[in-house]
Amino acid sequence: MSYFSSEYECKIDVKGRMVLPARIKASLPEESESTIVVTRGFEPCLTIYPLNEWKKIFERVFSLNEFNPEYRRFQRNFLRGNTEIELDKSGRFLIPRTMARFAKLDKEAILVGMGNRIEIWNPDMYEEYLISDPEEFSALANSLLGEKQKLEDKVKEVVKMDLAIEEKKEEEKEEKRKEEGEEDVAID
Repeated sequence: MSYFSSEYECKIDVKGRMVLPARIKASLPEESESTIVVTRGFEPCLTIYPLNEWKKIFERVFSLNEFNPEYRRFQRNFLRGNTEIELDKSGRFLIPRTMARFAKLDKEAILVGMGNRIEIWNPDMYEEYLISDPEEFSALANSLLGEKQKLEDKVKEVVKMDLAIEEKKEEEKEEKRKEEGEEDVAID
């Protein structure tokens, strides 16, 4: 699996070409060689996938039932304009004009590593989509990542309750045995 991180400031030349930063190019998996897939993002940005990662996503999208109108609509919009691109030896590639217009790319771009993919942003647009308030960011992190901790805490609580119930049952059994033992002694 590919792993991309960090932010990079990049230039776009007058022909609409961009050079992938060396660190990103070095992180491309061998099986993808120098082939990337550029797609429209869900926000006004472009997304780059190494070919091997794109194939995984494509299989999921392609496997949707073509007879379902909602699935077809999603496939049509998701696959719209996707372009498979060969990087040249220096890691340079041409951004298709329709995609550059979609993401409002001109002379500069910000590349953002997002794990298995890279986003290409217009620097001004990127700033608009970032969370500037630390408290808001903290609340979002807690709501998305804190849920796992809440679930783990809940499981621990349930396990403790189960253990307490088991202990109580054992205590009751022990008391019952003692009572029965006292009755046996009293009968003798």
